[in-house]
Order: sequence, then C-alpha cells, then structure tokens
Amino acid sequence: MQIPSKYDASQVERKWYDYWMTHNYFHSTPDAREPYTIVIPPPNVTGVLHMGHMLNNTIQDVLIRRARLQGKNACWVPGTDHASIATEAKVVAKLKEQGIDKNNLTRDEFLAHAWEWTNEYGGVILEQLKKLGCSCDWDRTKFTMDPDMSESVIKVFVDLYNKGLIYRGYRMVNWDPEAKTTLSDEEVVYIEQQGNLYYLKYQIEGSNETLTIATTRPETIFGDTAICINPNDSRFAHLKGKNAIVPICNRVIPIIEDTYVDVEFGTGCLKVTPAHDENDKNLGDKHNLEVIDIFNDDATLNSFGLHYQGKDRFVVRKEIVEELTQLNILVKTEQHLNKVGTSERTNAVIEPRLSDQWFLKMTELVKPAIDAVLGEKAEINLFPKKFENTYRHWMENIRDWNISRQLLWGQQIPAYFYGDGKEDFVVAETPKEALLKAQEKTGNTKLTEHDLQQDKDALDTWFSSWLWPISVFDGIRNPNNEDIAYYYPTNDLVTGPDILFFWVARMIIAGYEYQNEKPFKNVYLTGLVRDKQRRKMSKSLGNSPDALKLIDNYGADGVRVGLLLSAAAGNDLMFDEALCQQGKGFANKIWNAFRLVKGWEVSNELPQPEASKVALEWFNAKFQETLLEIEDHYSKYRLSDALMATYKLIWDDFASWLLEIVKPAYQQPIDAITWHEVNAQFENILKILHPFMPFLTEEIWQYMDTRTPEQALIVASWPEQKTYNKALITTFGFTQEVVSGIRNIRKEKNIPFKDAINLFVINNESATTALDSVLVKLGNLDGVNYVEQAVDGALTFRIKSNEYFIPISGAINVDAEIEKLQEELTYTEGFLKSVQKKLANERFVAGAPEHVIANERNKEADALAKIDTLKSSLASLKS
Repeated sequence: MQIPSKYDASQVERKWYDYWMTHNYFHSTPDAREPYTIVIPPPNVTGVLHMGHMLNNTIQDVLIRRARLQGKNACWVPGTDHASIATEAKVVAKLKEQGIDKNNLTRDEFLAHAWEWTNEYGGVILEQLKKLGCSCDWDRTKFTMDPDMSESVIKVFVDLYNKGLIYRGYRMVNWDPEAKTTLSDEEVVYIEQQGNLYYLKYQIEGSNETLTIATTRPETIFGDTAICINPNDSRFAHLKGKNAIVPICNRVIPIIEDTYVDVEFGTGCLKVTPAHDENDKNLGDKHNLEVIDIFNDDATLNSFGLHYQGKDRFVVRKEIVEELTQLNILVKTEQHLNKVGTSERTNAVIEPRLSDQWFLKMTELVKPAIDAVLGEKAEINLFPKKFENTYRHWMENIRDWNISRQLLWGQQIPAYFYGDGKEDFVVAETPKEALLKAQEKTGNTKLTEHDLQQDKDALDTWFSSWLWPISVFDGIRNPNNEDIAYYYPTNDLVTGPDILFFWVARMIIAGYEYQNEKPFKNVYLTGLVRDKQRRKMSKSLGNSPDALKLIDNYGADGVRVGLLLSAAAGNDLMFDEALCQQGKGFANKIWNAFRLVKGWEVSNELPQPEASKVALEWFNAKFQETLLEIEDHYSKYRLSDALMATYKLIWDDFASWLLEIVKPAYQQPIDAITWHEVNAQFENILKILHPFMPFLTEEIWQYMDTRTPEQALIVASWPEQKTYNKALITTFGFTQEVVSGIRNIRKEKNIPFKDAINLFVINNESATTALDSVLVKLGNLDGVNYVEQAVDGALTFRIKSNEYFIPISGAINVDAEIEKLQEELTYTEGFLKSVQKKLANERFVAGAPEHVIANERNKEADALAKIDTLKSSLASLKS
C-alpha cells in the first residue's frame, strides 16, 4: 500500500467521517453496556459555527470518543434551539426586505415564514460540527420546536399551572423595545455608562416657590404622578399636603411623604413615575397613585408625550433638555455614572414596563437544585468548583421567572380566554380540553371553541431548553420509556459559565421536578475564547476568525489541538492561530514517525539488540505512567493537561527517544521482535490520541494493518492500566541526561556523530550500567568504561555524582581549549561571588520573598557544580 509522503487533512477528513457514518458508529440504542450520555447545548437554529462552539463541541467529542473506546454505550444527542428573539428578529428583517410588515400577517402566516427560514438555515451549524469531527448520534437530532418537544413544553406548563406554580400577574417587567418583548431578570445585563444627572425645578401649586429634583431621565417627567419627600426632612415640612406642577405638561401632582426617600441623596426629593420604575411602582401602590405609561412598545413616546409623540426616548432626552433650558427649568447638569440595564439578546436599553405576564414561582422549585450542588449529599459536580459560589448567589436570591414573551415564534401559551375579566381563562393542553374546562368553569355548555381566544404570547425559549435532557428522550410525554430509563441521568454537561443560571440551573430544577433525579453528574464549564489581547471575540471587533477557514488551513485535528492546548476548565482561552499551526505540526510529526516505522525492512533472522529491548521496556513503563496521569486529568476535567501529557509522550518519548534507539542503521533491516513491539506501542498511542485527533489517528490505524469495520479505531479498546517499572523510568531519565551531555560535547567540539568516541565513567550512582547499550547507540560510543579516577586529556561533565570523561586528544587544540575553559571558570567564579555576597547580606535575606531567596541559592549551587566540572576538565587537559 502506497503511503502518501505528506499528511493531507483535506483528503482524509471527509473520507473517515463518511466511513464512520456509513458504519453507524455514532448511533446508540439501549443495551447491556454502561451508558455514557451527553446532550449538546443546543445552538441557535439560525447560528453558524464560531470559536465558542468549536471549543465546547471539541471537548464534548473528546469525552464521547474516549467513552466509546472504554467500551461504554456512548450517546451524544445533538440538536438546535429555536431561539425566539434572535430567530424572529431575522425573519422580521427578511420580511422587511420583501416589503412585508410582520404586523400585517396572521400568526399562521408569520410562522410559515419562520419555518421557511428555519428549514433553509437551520441545519447549517450541525453540518459544520461534522467538519470538526463531532461524533453525535445524528439519528437523535432534536429541535426545540419539534412537535413532540413542543408537546412536552405545553404539558409541563399545564402541570405547573395546575400545581399553583404558574400564575398571571400585572407587574413591572423588563421590556426590550427592539425585540418588543419582555425579558426575564437574568436576560438583562447591567453595563456601567457615563450619563448625566439633570436638576429640574417643579413649581409648587398656588405659589412662586419651586422644588428642585434630580433625574437621569428627564423624558419621563410626562409620567410623573407625585413628588415624594421624607416626613422627617425639616426642609420640606411646609410642603406637606401641597401639590406641584409637572414642567411642560403642567399636570398637577400631589406631594407625598415616605421614609423611602433618602434625605442625604440628591436634593432629598424624588419624582415618582410608577409606570417606569419598580421602586416608584411600589410607592405608587402604597399611596394609590395614578399610573401613566408614556411609551409605545418600541420606546417612542405616546400621546402623553405631547409634542414629542412618536419620537424615540433618546432623541426626546436631547430635545427636552433644550426645551427645559429655554423655559429656565433646568437648574444644572452633572455627570453621573450609572448602571444601565441592556438586553442580553439585542443590546437595546431595557425599559421597565408594567404588563400582564406569566410567571413561574421559583422559591420551592429551587430547593432540590440547591441541595444537589451545594448540600451535604451533593450529587452534581461543577468543574471548576469556584463556580459554586456563583451558583449559590443566583439560586439563593432567585425571583419568580417571567416566562411569557410577546413573540410569535415559540410555543404558544396554552391559556384560553373566554370572557372580559382577568380571571376568565382556563389552561389546557389542547383547545378541546380547554373548551371542556371553560364549560365546567362557567356552567355554560353552549360555549364552543370559537368562543375561546388563546393567549397570543409565546413561552420563553429557556422554558423549552430547561427540559432538554428529559425531552430529547421523550421523558415528559412518556416518563417510563426505555430511552429515558437507560440514558437519564446523563453523565457530563459541557457549557459556558455565562449560562450557568439561564440553562444549567434550570435543567437541574426541571430534573428533580419531573424525574426526581439529577439531569447530569458533572458540569464542565469552559472559559470564553478571547484574542491575544484578552478581548472577547466578536464580529464588531473583527477579531473572531472564520472557524471553517481555520479547519481548511490547519485541518480539524490541528484546530482541535490548538484550541485544547490552552483550554483549562473555567479559564478563558487566549486564542492564537499559532496554536492551530502547532496542532498541524504535531499531526505532521506523527505522520512522519508512522512513515519511518512503516518504511523499515523487517528481518525474522536478526536477534533483538539489547538497546531496543531495554528501550521498549522503558517506553512501556512510560506509557503506563502517562496513562495513569491522563486518567487523573480526565477525572478532574483537565482536558488541556491530558492532551499535553499525550503530546509530550508522543513527541518526546516516542518520536525523539524510542524511535531513535530502535532505528536500524542506514539501509539495514530491523529485527521482527522490535518492529512488532514498536507497532503495538504505536497502536496504544493512537488510542489515547484518538479523542483529540480522530481523523489522523484513524488514517494511520487503517494503514497499519488490514482492518474490518469492527476493528476500526473509533470502536477499539482503550489501553488497559497495568503495573509498571517506576525504577526503570528514573534510570532512563538519568541515561537521557548522560546522552545530552555527550551530544553537547560533540556539538561544542564539532565532533561528527559518525566518529565513534569512548566514554569513561567514575560511577558513584551505580544506576546507568543497565542502559549502557542505549548510551552506546545514541552516543555512537566505542564503549562505556568504568574507572576509579579521572582520565587525563579528556573533557568531562557531571550528572548528579557521576563523572563522565570523553578523551579528545588530537581532536581539538588543547591550549586553546584550556584558555577557553579558564575564561569560563573565571567568569563563573565572579558570578558565584556576586551571588554569595547577596546571600550574605542579612537585610536582603530578611526582606526578600522566600522564592527569591530560593532562586539565589539555586544559582549558588549551579555555579559551584559548574566550577567543579570546569576544574576537572582543566586538570585533565593540563596533565
């Protein structure tokens, strides 16, 4: 079989992915094996692959491929999220390009456009994940708007309503004026912004007296329905029971008293706008104030805004400041740093707004989820543990969840109205069930489905995805089916810490409510992918590379390695394209090592050299030591460390040491025993590397031998952990240092490797004799000679307490070498004096940090050892 001289990822990746798909290796059905299950964090259905997806899904694929090699029944469920706000915004934008206004469409007409969009763009990101090598069970692909998934969501809503946990309330909510929908508290991001504090004069009715009030939002004066003072504030005692006049609109409002007002803050007076501030709403309820909503749903002013009607709130802010100035009502303006609530989805500034919405009571629901992570018998692990504090803060301060959205794309709330009152509704899974409930509730059997009007709002997208680990196995509709019984709870969840509350915590809540069981055992929280300047990657900054282009340039394996080399759990990844180049270089290194081994002629007649035998014994021990280390890293979700341990084993131990030792002389054959053992070790290497670099490893595996589909690497067996010779690893490490010493002298003295040399040893360690054959091979030595005293006319080096001598008489100019060594000795002695002087300084030793002192003592020890070696070399050359 002709092996290509270069590894070409573009030729390999599609071939093997198709092969894996053809032979159904990714698919899972329940059987007698131990299950290992992961559910994908569903990306937005209209999304495309970005660096965060690349990192997150590479980690999941590493875990699922390793589980498959371990003989577990590996099931990775893929899917997408309907992403109500994001998708609806894209559909609306497309309709606008076509001259169609969403508001002119019926719900069914709009949904037809939304499904058309979804069907056209919805599968893009999943197809892109295949290019990355993701071994998902594509037969199980789910979408949160699939009929069975939607049915599960509706069933849960009805169940929670019947339990008294879902209610409809008129409350202050977060309004996104761009998406024109409410948001939950968790979807609001507070950003510090520099703004202004405006001091305005309000005239006291029936007098020329004015009251100065500070506000950050002068445009909201049209919604003012009171001015509040503190009853204990003597400055305003004379105003009790009086009225004030709102500037511009000239509405008369009462002056009320409440200890809520901070006497020390601002002017000590507060304008009360109940429709546009939650604290003001509380004051309004307490004092029975009028509520005036001055905004339209797009945050333009309505008719209460008088001549500003139809204008955007921020435009009005600028214009009203000018008008207030002209009217001599604006006293002064000060700069003011303020935290502004913005939409996590659209980045629009949130507008507090009173509205009838649906809420889920969280106080009781959350308790099992708190215990599951933080309790004495916690059964869900967060990696890294530092996120437990974040989880605790969120969960112990949880508020009722606003689950309704003013959108069309999503599961329509199953509430059916039949009258004019706020309580004239029923909640049911289907219109038929709703009709029966309405007839029963009203006693009116003449009611028909035409008399019922379903709530127009849709449910929050997270209300779908919080059921994900259950609903993908149909555990809501059929709670005792075979899949849910076998695959649930899942094993590992891999996601970002930014949705620890949005998604992770809510899935835990749902898991205990609907399965009475945790949804997963471990949560691996990745960091964010940032650029070299530590900036978050974004389209606006132009610092986010094209994920697919990276795969084209470096191969999927190269990109996977590049991402994982710096992806410690919970820590942000400083992405550098050079990491992908490093991954590609690693692939080439392994390919060249394979071609070297495959290219050797094999002889059954040759005996196995002692050097090869001992080297293979050493590498087997080294492999087992590394396997133990890798297993430990996996158990702690330190995948970056597991990859680095594998990387070093292959690059350093296998390619740089083992293959150099066993490599036959030029154009000479290798003995069969060594060749077969090297191939066996190569196969072990491919197994532990496969989760990280699936394409390259499968390609080499299939070249190494004729394999049936059942013998493919993807379904091979993970190497077995065995006892190993720890002493041999230590001894070999000593030998490696000796080889490095020999090579350094050859390099410094320009002694070609083809010229054999002698090595003499004063052996004070008695640890290297077992590996003398390795020294002879790698050092090209005539022999290793053990002596009792120094060898005259030789250069020397020291490894621990052993001294090594290489006679070089005739190979160098002895006088010149003596002069060179003397100069180096003089310099080193001077350096030693400077270090010892510093260490003799009591003030330095007393004041310097411990690690600085330790560093100086190491310098002293190194200098002393070097001086000893230089003196020995000089003595040998002078004798």
